[in-house]
Amino acid sequence: MSLLLKFYEKAVLDRTPITLALILTLSLLLGWFAKNLEIDISTDSLLLENDADLAYYEAMTARYSGDDFLVITYTPNGRKLFHPESLADLRTLRNEVDSMERVKSVVSILDVPLIQSPPITFAELDTGIRTLDDPRTNLQLAEKELRNSPLYRDRLVGATGETTAIQVNFLRDATYQRLQEQRKALRMKKMDGGLTDKESLELEKIAAAFNAHKEKLTQQEQQDIAHIRALLERHRGAAQMHLGGVPMIVTDIMHYVRSDLRVFGVAVLVVMALILAVAFGRLRWVVISVITALATAAITTGFMTLVHWPITVVSSNFIALLLIFVLSLTIHLIVRFQELHRENPQQNQRWLVQQTMRSKATPSFYMVITTMVAFGSLVVSGIRPVIDFGWMMCLSLTVALILNFTLFPALLMRFPLLPSKKRSDVTGGIMAIIPSIIERMGWGLMLGFLILVGLGMVGVSQLSVENRFIDHFKADTEIHQGMLVIDRALGGTMSLDVIIDPPAAPPAPVAKADSMPTLIPDMVSNTVAGMEDMLKGEINNLWGDDTGDSLWASTGLSQDAGITGRSHWYNSMMAPEVIKIHRWLDQLKETGKVISLASTLEVLSALNAGQLPDDITLSIIHKKLTPEVKEALFTPFLSEDGNQLRFSVRVYESDPTLKRDLLLKKIRHGLVEDLGLKPEQIHVNGMLVLYNNMLQSLFHSQITTLGAVMVAILLMFMALFRSVKLAIIAIIPNLVSIPLVLGSMGALGIPLDIMTITIAAISIGIGVDDTIHYIYRFGHEIRKDGDYPAAVRRAHSSIGRALYYTTVTIAIGFSVLTLSQFVPTIYFGFLTACSMLVALLANLTLLPLLLEKIRPYRL
Repeated sequence: MSLLLKFYEKAVLDRTPITLALILTLSLLLGWFAKNLEIDISTDSLLLENDADLAYYEAMTARYSGDDFLVITYTPNGRKLFHPESLADLRTLRNEVDSMERVKSVVSILDVPLIQSPPITFAELDTGIRTLDDPRTNLQLAEKELRNSPLYRDRLVGATGETTAIQVNFLRDATYQRLQEQRKALRMKKMDGGLTDKESLELEKIAAAFNAHKEKLTQQEQQDIAHIRALLERHRGAAQMHLGGVPMIVTDIMHYVRSDLRVFGVAVLVVMALILAVAFGRLRWVVISVITALATAAITTGFMTLVHWPITVVSSNFIALLLIFVLSLTIHLIVRFQELHRENPQQNQRWLVQQTMRSKATPSFYMVITTMVAFGSLVVSGIRPVIDFGWMMCLSLTVALILNFTLFPALLMRFPLLPSKKRSDVTGGIMAIIPSIIERMGWGLMLGFLILVGLGMVGVSQLSVENRFIDHFKADTEIHQGMLVIDRALGGTMSLDVIIDPPAAPPAPVAKADSMPTLIPDMVSNTVAGMEDMLKGEINNLWGDDTGDSLWASTGLSQDAGITGRSHWYNSMMAPEVIKIHRWLDQLKETGKVISLASTLEVLSALNAGQLPDDITLSIIHKKLTPEVKEALFTPFLSEDGNQLRFSVRVYESDPTLKRDLLLKKIRHGLVEDLGLKPEQIHVNGMLVLYNNMLQSLFHSQITTLGAVMVAILLMFMALFRSVKLAIIAIIPNLVSIPLVLGSMGALGIPLDIMTITIAAISIGIGVDDTIHYIYRFGHEIRKDGDYPAAVRRAHSSIGRALYYTTVTIAIGFSVLTLSQFVPTIYFGFLTACSMLVALLANLTLLPLLLEKIRPYRL
């Protein structure tokens, strides 16, 4: 006996009070910190860390606008939207929201500029712009304009005129942006060439400051949303309202995650404890199992809190998943102890515990290591929360193994040894039937599994990462209802930006030093210089008598060609191209509301008898507009230099036929093939793109790493069983489990998302656990007499019980998750239970059949 084994048995079995005191003290200490476990459901936690589209998205957000806003849908009860009482209530709500400290601005039908209510001239664009709040505004004309304007139709007012939207824009937090940029710069430098010691220390400080500030900002955001919801409650009698937007979704998901951690973590443990009580018939086994599970959870979560390892959407059920592997180890130990007790009734408690731990040490160790390999496949995903989830499970498995071989035996030693309890053996009856079925069916059973695998592969071919975000939430939740209203009445939910750059400039000809660098400015400048008097007259005609001289001088156009001369897009020559792109995007069946510079040009044309104004007029308009009006007409759609276009597109999230990846490919291909743009001009961006990139990357990384994971597990099987033939036999049931589980997902139409994608790793982990325990026990039985059928029967009556108890306990326990309000959690519980059942089926039927037919043992 080795010194290490002697020390272990002396400490754990002979000095149990000290062992228990140390472990329980550590559990209580770390458990105290666990109450402050961080939760991070921010949008950046669900994106690829090194996604080039993310960097571009951040740059465009700084230039134009981002997704940091809320949308309030407002549908009056029993009155028309434009009824004075409805507008009065809407005005009160608008003012209440606008008074909040972090609100930058509120955009509603009351605030946006109106140019047809009544119609105004170009001269009035800088002084005569009205809003619905202006007493000079004609209410009937305003209603008509808001319902028909290309800027406001299906954006602020629905097509029926019954629903309006209030957009609440929040202030951008300068400290958050600064810390994020500093952290990003140092991380990129670390990836490219490494950091100095000083820079590494700086990165740690900045990361800590960023996390602390983000937590503070998250709490403030939650308070703001709670306050807005309280305001909405005051107005429920006047209107039906829903709250939408990325900040609200993040806040509500965080609420679901907290609830699931608190409620379902406890509920799953309680249900499992009840099942253990029924299965084993003694309270001691329930107490020991629950204490071991709670200690594992406390130590793991406490450590995560200390190292600032936050819970995310992906890892929100890691505690429930942790229970699978803790209880799996515990149940195997309990069943082995009971078996030894039945076979050796004369032995004392210490001997039984000692032999239990010795006999289970090797299979348990390899079970944990191989399961770690399965979860290690998540580490290469490139998505921070998925990577963290992989490491969390590796940590949890390590703690579970240590506590099952320290806390479990120490607790068991404190209980007196009781006589074996005879009970009705339903499980024994089931385990006796299965070997008979295997013997009768033989190769027919193998054929059945081949058919199931074939059907599973058909289901796998139907798997998709295309999933509607709206389907993550039940129909009675505010998120779901709000998305549905915005989709149906206000032009779509999910944001998508199409950014168009000018084409690459051809090589510039050799020019004189005093010549203009481009053709259009030169032509316009010459025109301005030569036809100034005529153009002043045109301005007088368009903008009113006697205004030509003063407006002409104030625009500065006498010195240069204005923005129409500098801009590639904002001029009369390129306007038809802008409109053509807009209409092409608008005609796609997946897209809802599209707004762009084309929308602005349509509004300006309405002021000019339906004709697009000429370049000089366009330049004057751009120059003379007030900042507020320019913010509505130009800033969101045109870069400051006029050389970049932004088409803001909304996508129908509730469309059951929506295929994000296909839509993005269609847009990129169509803009090139149908409209003649160059690929380098086109940048499709936005939250839809970033979310799609994450899903596609996760899907491909998981599929491509599955092969490597199975090879690694095969090598571990070879090391454990010391037989290539036995290792190959052991891997087959696990190769069967994956297509059966994933195929079921495909057949049922359950998409792979950021949570369900982990089911592949879970399936492998559970299947491998069962395989190792079964083969290890079968090897022990076959060496007794070399009788394969008899060894199968004995293995089923012993280890088969443990596998059965584990599966039933966890499968029923995880059914509690179906009560969650968060649909991915429901799928997680259902798919985990399926994984358990498939692993049990494969390892109690296919595995013993292969062992009987191939006979890998040399006896």
